[in-house]
Amino acid sequence: MFGDNIFYGYGFSKTLQNARKNVEEGNSTVFGYYVNDPERYGVAAFDDEGVVTSIEEKPMNPKSNLALTGLYFYDNSVIDIVKNLNPSERGELEITDVNLEYFRQGSLDLIRLGRGFAWLDTGTTDALLAAGEFVSTIEKRQ
Repeated sequence: MFGDNIFYGYGFSKTLQNARKNVEEGNSTVFGYYVNDPERYGVAAFDDEGVVTSIEEKPMNPKSNLALTGLYFYDNSVIDIVKNLNPSERGELEITDVNLEYFRQGSLDLIRLGRGFAWLDTGTTDALLAAGEFVSTIEKRQ
């Protein structure tokens, strides 16, 4: 999980347990969340049945508004996948390339986090402030 993520929602623990079981069955799991600005994220496109058809990192023309949240469940084959990655133009190993390899292998499952869940990416100062306000509101009311 990326360190600048906050997740909140009823039943999230059960969702995570299901992702863990999925890994035990040989599939990786990524989580998607609808956003208004998908060009800032890794984006998953999918068909009418919800099957992932592509993954792109920060696309200029996103195929969907479903951002990958930065929460991933992988099996131990991730070690070999990472060993075989080449650095990107930025000189970094990219998590999107790991997800793409699982996708190519046919072992990538996507769980959409919808109504009842909140995903906050606190990677900007404005987003961090908004997340603080969200957490404060939840704490005051619950």
